[in-house]
Amino acid sequence: MILNSVGYDRVYDPGYAVSRPQGTEGNLLLLLKSEAVFTLNGEDILVPAKTFFVYPQGMAQHYRSAPHQYLLIDWIQFLFENDEDDWFRRKYIPWATPIPLEHTELYSYCIKSVADENASDHLHKADSIGHYFWLMCNKVSECLHERSMMPHSAQYETLLYIRNKIYSMPYLDWSVESASKELRMSRSSFQHHYREQFGMTFMQDLIESRLGRARMLLQTTNMTVQDIASQCGYRSYEHFSRQFRTHCGMTPSSFRTRAQQEQKGTAEKI
Repeated sequence: MILNSVGYDRVYDPGYAVSRPQGTEGNLLLLLKSEAVFTLNGEDILVPAKTFFVYPQGMAQHYRSAPHQYLLIDWIQFLFENDEDDWFRRKYIPWATPIPLEHTELYSYCIKSVADENASDHLHKADSIGHYFWLMCNKVSECLHERSMMPHSAQYETLLYIRNKIYSMPYLDWSVESASKELRMSRSSFQHHYREQFGMTFMQDLIESRLGRARMLLQTTNMTVQDIASQCGYRSYEHFSRQFRTHCGMTPSSFRTRAQQEQKGTAEKI
């Protein structure tokens, strides 16, 4: 695999848009960590966070941040070598098709590792980059295969509606009770079907949405940590700080400091 460029945990302001009528010189893999609007076949489609997407070389690329939202994204621009395009076809990963994921942590880790290896002088960095890339492809392929073996329940679209809503508005006073009531489902049925469809409980997913928004705000704004906690749906700063540390391995302030140092280091390299 020939790596043209790679970007990890990049944040773009609301209103950011990409328009490449001729596409790119290589294939473009995108990992969305926030909502985005894609123009596909002449139609605008709101694509949710936690989505995997691959543009083939030369295909027109038109996508932008969702209204009034930052765009948080990872990407790899690459070319296949030798018979790698055949390997990719055998994974049955569709081109230019949004592929929803249950989790992004592994994929994001792989892209970060590709970026780290690319910036290193490691003896076997090309092999390592390839291993991380194909690990992602294997996992996406497995996800698609398992999904095809497990048809969505009749409640899938309804549940997806509420899931997209908690990721776009995590600051609301969400609960299992309020979500199940909005969908006119019993509490027990809602919890059962939500876990069955998305591989986690509603409350686990809500925490993911709130902490994802918190990480974005810590990286892109000068808001106080207390205000960020409130903007992400936490009534208690202590609860927010404890939950952030449990899931992210550090305090919100430490996360912001590390992100600022990484951004400064990137700017100095450029």
